Amino acid sequence: MTPDKSRYMQEALELAYQGRALASPNPMVGAVLVNDGVAVGRGFHTYGGVKHAEILALEQAGERSRGSTLFINLEPCCHQGRTPPCTDALIAAGIARVVAAMEDPNPQVGGAGFERLAAAGIAVERAPEFEPQARRLNEAFGHFIRTGRPLVTLKTALTLDGKISAPDDNTGWITSERARAHVQQVRHDHDAILTGIGTVLADDCLLTDRTGLPRRLPLLRVVVDSQLRLPLSSKMVRSFQQDLVVATTSAAGDQRREALAALGISVLTFDGPGGRVDLDAVVRWLGEQQKTSLIVEAGAKLNWAALEAGVVDKVLFYYAPKILGGTESLPLAAGPGRRSRSSAIVLHDLRTFPVAPDEFVVEAYVK
Repeated sequence: MTPDKSRYMQEALELAYQGRALASPNPMVGAVLVNDGVAVGRGFHTYGGVKHAEILALEQAGERSRGSTLFINLEPCCHQGRTPPCTDALIAAGIARVVAAMEDPNPQVGGAGFERLAAAGIAVERAPEFEPQARRLNEAFGHFIRTGRPLVTLKTALTLDGKISAPDDNTGWITSERARAHVQQVRHDHDAILTGIGTVLADDCLLTDRTGLPRRLPLLRVVVDSQLRLPLSSKMVRSFQQDLVVATTSAAGDQRREALAALGISVLTFDGPGGRVDLDAVVRWLGEQQKTSLIVEAGAKLNWAALEAGVVDKVLFYYAPKILGGTESLPLAAGPGRRSRSSAIVLHDLRTFPVAPDEFVVEAYVK
């Protein structure tokens, strides 16, 4: 692509990113209309705003839309949803060309939008050099639209020797303030967060999105608590604002259920093997609630349970330049583990990036 074309495509991606935490369960989409080398219309989608990015750009451009080029990170839709097909509006506006970074993973679109535009005489171009960036931007949406389940990311902070907790004193933090601020940004990009009752009892954590950035819905907090030991005095309960769900089993006492329900907190039963919560069922339920992304921030036991249950799609490991050593310090995933190297859980598409001096993140996907 020419420098100008690359600039407009990059701008479309940056516009799309402005829909973070505002577009879900829809994808983040940004659109730039260019006529005679000048941007005449821009737009990005938010779920609350209803209108798609293309429509907002067309409205801003007005008559200057005719003969223009649309730069967009995702193929325009061609089906009736909450709004009419964007392809019809683009055709009616007299758009001359559409340059898109990727095809829509939605089976209702999946290339059909490009075909409809081409059939109407609109030149359709792909921008393959921007496709990896576009896919990463909407990876949660892509996973959700294909599977009906949220993309599940296991996040943990650990020492270089793979420990997440000391046997005695766990005051303070493993990672730096800058790394923890990065985690807040990651939370902001998710629809839901899950932890175990052990973490709540040990840390009295909040697990909220503290970026201060706007979001359409609060970050839904899910506590896995098979016996309903969640204290009513915990920060989790006291900060409840229609953003807390407790996943339990039928073994939990009715009195505890009633006490939480009296506060308006949803207590849901997901019976799994061994008297534990069925994590796969929890993930399925979140998909039914149209949560496209879930981050797991838990202790060693629940980390392993999630990995062994096969519900984890992605990992984010924050490494600090520290060593705890010893056999009593907890690893990132405790439990029986795999008994042979050949049966190890395998990761792929691994990348690393720094978040602070001497600290780095490992991001990878579960095979």
